[in-house]
Amino acid sequence: MTFRLNGKGKLALAMLSVMALAACDGDDGSDGAAGAQGPAGPQGPEGPAGADGSDGSNGSNGGGNASLMTPGLTRLATVPAGAEVTGAFATEDGDLFFNVQHPDSANSATDSDGKSFNHGTVGVLAGVNINQLPKHLVSVGVPDTEQERQTVQVAYGEYQVIAQTMDTFGGAMPEGLGTVLATDKSTVVASIDDPDFNGFVPTGENQGYLFTNWESIPGGMSRLKLNKNASSGYWSVDSNDVQMLDFGIYGTIANCFGSVSPWGTPLTSEEWGNQGDSTEEWNDPSLQTSRDALAMYIDPTATDADGASSFPNTYRYHYIVEITEPTSAEPKPVKHYTLGRFEHENSIVMPDQKTVYLSQDDTNGVLFKFVADTAADLSSGTLYGAKLTQDSGSFEPLTTGFDVQWVELAHGDNATIDGWIADFDGITTADFVEGQSNYLTDADAEAWAAGDANFPSVANGGGSTTAGMAMDDRIAFLESRKAARAKGATAEWRKFEGIYTNQKRAQEAVEGTDLVAGEDVSQAYVYFAIADMDNGMIDGEGDIQLSARVKDCGGVYRMPLLSGADAYSTNRIEPVVMGSTYRSTLDGALRCDVNALSQPDNVIVLDDGRLIIGEDGFQENNTLWMYDPSVND
Repeated sequence: MTFRLNGKGKLALAMLSVMALAACDGDDGSDGAAGAQGPAGPQGPEGPAGADGSDGSNGSNGGGNASLMTPGLTRLATVPAGAEVTGAFATEDGDLFFNVQHPDSANSATDSDGKSFNHGTVGVLAGVNINQLPKHLVSVGVPDTEQERQTVQVAYGEYQVIAQTMDTFGGAMPEGLGTVLATDKSTVVASIDDPDFNGFVPTGENQGYLFTNWESIPGGMSRLKLNKNASSGYWSVDSNDVQMLDFGIYGTIANCFGSVSPWGTPLTSEEWGNQGDSTEEWNDPSLQTSRDALAMYIDPTATDADGASSFPNTYRYHYIVEITEPTSAEPKPVKHYTLGRFEHENSIVMPDQKTVYLSQDDTNGVLFKFVADTAADLSSGTLYGAKLTQDSGSFEPLTTGFDVQWVELAHGDNATIDGWIADFDGITTADFVEGQSNYLTDADAEAWAAGDANFPSVANGGGSTTAGMAMDDRIAFLESRKAARAKGATAEWRKFEGIYTNQKRAQEAVEGTDLVAGEDVSQAYVYFAIADMDNGMIDGEGDIQLSARVKDCGGVYRMPLLSGADAYSTNRIEPVVMGSTYRSTLDGALRCDVNALSQPDNVIVLDDGRLIIGEDGFQENNTLWMYDPSVND
């Protein structure tokens, strides 16, 4: 997730409100009282000294009292001021890639390689195998000096910069890294400072392609050919093989996090930029939406959507996009409409190559599952939404779990859904009528869920494009949240971020194979992060009714994977680790403790079961954490 004017990212004002959070040791307590005096007369021997007093409390930290480090957490790295941590990806060989997204443009300090961090940065933790770190680790300190605050600090290895926004690689990418061109292949429509997902696809020993998302409107994805020096552990970019991918005539929007499928294809996620639940606003001429930016991608001669040769169809965006043929000269993106249309943060495919879990990063979002008809083929299958039942009598986030029931929405295929999408291609602002919708509505979803034979009329709340038509399943794939809610699935999650599993651990636990060296894995999990446990999660209504104790700090959950006939499904969500708050002595406001999670954004799972968690919080310097779940199991 990235910085945006619509409030979904960190605003500079919010970051300025958080002071440098450096924990200080308290002073030693005073000596105990002297022993009792001897009897009168000649001075008796001095009594024994009293015991030392207890240590003082921790010193102030950003205006409040800092706690001890949350057990199990190790601060692997911090990123420069203004940045969030994105793109965590661990290769089979233990290389850990991660990015510095939208750092403060005023950062001027340089690292040991002379690199400054005032632009989006793609990098790797060089010189260390992340899968070979011992169990007991020491954290890197909270940045204290200006040089530490403005550069990447790591506990192990060295953060090597691979590329930064607008790098041209000696002219091989003349418009610069992160630049998106319109369909004429020459007009620049976006220069993006927000690298997000990384996915590495190996092509041989110590070489492969690094795919990186660039998160804006329109969105982008780069592919860089990398080589690693086996002796030094450092990486280099092959400037003869670099490119920004071509996403075709409609492009993509807000490419956020992602994953690499078990068959080796990157999956990029289209997140923000739509109208959420208010699709009827998309063609409202009085509103500013992302349609103008998309129109200028489609038609570089246009200055807005109304003047474009093709008015952008909102139903052509917000899907999972698979990069097929990833190592060919021209990788081929395929939008999988089957996986539903919503604000995708991430998708993760299970080892069966059919079951997919998907997160919706929005207010009142849904947890989705997809099951493909054929392994390694996401073009057809069945979409589900999760219905939650909260543990009875429990509302503390750290101890409250949920039972899960999967509600079937519909079966579909890309070709059929593409035909439904095309029905909305001709809609423009000229078709807008106040109080009505040219798109699918809640009334359409409710009629579909009730089994009605036809879409409702406009008078009964239906959208004008489908009013009176024979009912079909388009609502499930074009307005997936509306459909899930109408069917009874839980639509109350807030900022549902990255979702992930470790393929080896999952397969060993579910199928009984021996894939994890030195460990008998009997239970594996799908982990996910919730950055902001607010709104529908704490409003006291519906299926999720948690306390607001850590609402601004977030936490991580997991779903145990089932085996047997229900292989790779799940029926339970349980908390793993939460952020921690303290009351500021400066203004009385709650703050997220620097020694605990602060708005976890994305999470990946290593071979040994430990987690890598990237922050998108309000700290001056966000953290890349390692967390060991076994500490609290």
